[in-house]
Amino acid sequence: MNWQVVKPAEIEAKSFEIIAHTLQRQKFSDSLRSLKTHGGVEIMPLLLRIIHTTADFSMVKNLSLSYGAITQGIDSLRTGATIVTDTEMIKAGIDKTRLASWGGRCVCFMTDPEVVENAKKNNTTRAYAAMDKAVSLSKPLIFAIGNAPTALGHLCELVSCRAVQPSLIIGVPVGFVNVIESKEMLESTGVPFITIRGRKGGSTVAVSICNALLRLAAAGA
Repeated sequence: MNWQVVKPAEIEAKSFEIIAHTLQRQKFSDSLRSLKTHGGVEIMPLLLRIIHTTADFSMVKNLSLSYGAITQGIDSLRTGATIVTDTEMIKAGIDKTRLASWGGRCVCFMTDPEVVENAKKNNTTRAYAAMDKAVSLSKPLIFAIGNAPTALGHLCELVSCRAVQPSLIIGVPVGFVNVIESKEMLESTGVPFITIRGRKGGSTVAVSICNALLRLAAAGA
């Protein structure tokens, strides 16, 4: 056993060092080169945080984003974007202090009484109904969907009918029913997006992406 004594303040930095070293291996290098064509040097900070959260190096092969999506997200955050989430967990995990420094905020409508009532009345999920409420918010909007493919799928429908034009959609729901399909819908919307192809994802992944963008925005990327 090679137990390492690491000071608490150094654990994250040490983790990132291990991740970066592992990514330089040949089996990941081709995927990294491919990703860099989507927006250049900003990709690595994003990947480091996603892998740090999941301990899953397959993310480097499954990460998909539209060209300029990271830059678009950063610009939107700096102009006071509202981040709309589909879970309270995502809302809780986002660095709201840093977000508020540009006048931004984070909202989740999953327990909103109007959303709950409309979901019952229309026989839909609350995640679906929450997207309907979100379109009334002032712009710019960033959506961070980490749990419900119904939320992502309906959001894509709202984009298609021009009910909303988000600055960025982070669409990383996890699961087995309509998960892959909702991500494929996202990639065809024409809206800037970041997603994880396949069934993997989750609220923690959405949080890691949001916080990576916030850190990049604060660093002047």
